[in-house]
Amino acid sequence: MNVFEVRGGKKLQGEIVPQGAKNEALQIISAVLLTPEEVTINNIPDILDVNLLIELLSEMNVKVNRTSRSTCIFKADDVNIDYLHSPEFKKKSGRLRGSVMLAGAMLARYKKAFIPKPGGDKIGRRRLDTHVIGFQKLGTQLDYNQEDGFFHLTAEELKGTYMLLDEPSVTGTANIVMAATMATGTTTIYNAACEPYLQQLCKMLNRMGAKISGIGSNLLVIEGVDYLGGTTHAMLPDMIEVGSFIGLAAMTKGDITIKNAGINDLGIIPEKFRQLGIAMDFKGDDIHIPSQDSYTIQKYLDGGVLTIYDHPWPGFTPDLLSIVLVTAIQAHGSVLIHQKMFESRLFFVDKLIEMGAQIILCDPHRAVVIGLEREHQLRGITMSSPDIRAGVALLIAALSAEGKSTIQNIEQIDRGYQNIDTRLQALGADIKRVAI
Repeated sequence: MNVFEVRGGKKLQGEIVPQGAKNEALQIISAVLLTPEEVTINNIPDILDVNLLIELLSEMNVKVNRTSRSTCIFKADDVNIDYLHSPEFKKKSGRLRGSVMLAGAMLARYKKAFIPKPGGDKIGRRRLDTHVIGFQKLGTQLDYNQEDGFFHLTAEELKGTYMLLDEPSVTGTANIVMAATMATGTTTIYNAACEPYLQQLCKMLNRMGAKISGIGSNLLVIEGVDYLGGTTHAMLPDMIEVGSFIGLAAMTKGDITIKNAGINDLGIIPEKFRQLGIAMDFKGDDIHIPSQDSYTIQKYLDGGVLTIYDHPWPGFTPDLLSIVLVTAIQAHGSVLIHQKMFESRLFFVDKLIEMGAQIILCDPHRAVVIGLEREHQLRGITMSSPDIRAGVALLIAALSAEGKSTIQNIEQIDRGYQNIDTRLQALGADIKRVAI
């Protein structure tokens, strides 16, 4: 087991390149099961969740040629379907909620799939209803086997249909889209997710021979085809890493340039950090965050306290609310953070309060941050990472704090951020990965 030992208070400086997008990778890599031809994926993030998924595919007898840590060639021409019903698959996929993304591709090509109990973050309930209901509307039969703990999904034939999603789930939409690509007839998905990651998946599928229209909107139309072929695809930069580095620069008074940030696909993320008073300059596709001794949270025109909340794209992503919250700790002013989607994602604030932050946890979904205005530094403590995003928020707090912090359960951070310790060391951070 490893921990991070962090000695904070240093101004970070330099350039950093965001990894490939984790949330995109889980969808794109699952989609290689749709074709027996070669699919080459570039800019793959070298992180635990993605590596687990690649291992799963290899154990399913998918040919995997990882020519570098960021590039992989897949060929699913001899898939072992029965592996998906094995104790080994159940054990490994239980560590990775993203394994559910295999179901849509398996149904499209093989007309059966198995879904074990999902794993992943400890941030409250994460429903699979959108996935399953969408599959059922396409003609899939669902049975739960208590003895083996799997949901069994089977279909004699997938048939295109109209569906209105109960929620614009990104993974749910992606799974349904993959299943619908090879269904008979036309599938219309209304209230579909339209995040850049979903757009990337649809564009890749179209290059493989799918017929998907409405990409970038919440109304997708998929005309089923009989066969999908190989392609080459490159991941977007990870927008969550980009937002994390913006917050990191502000909290450490750092001067950081985020190279190749994918600005055109960031949506309102930069604007939300500007609302916290953080200055940034766009230079081509790079974002420069200059050193700031202070930053002031905006108020509404009527003088009301700013509220930042999550919302389906093009609204603000819930994955960055933890980062926004910790960034507001040293600001001038106050902000209400409203986490609508997950009821346990704000519970990590008790550690920030122990470090000296002024935060009022109103309920499982809302927290008020009262800025310290740089009058007091946070103090280092020992803490544990409860999920990927909260873990990095705690790491940002530790890097800005006075004294030594120890962060436990860093496997959660490794699930979403590749080599984060060595990349931060290159910016001047005092962070060590220590075996205990």
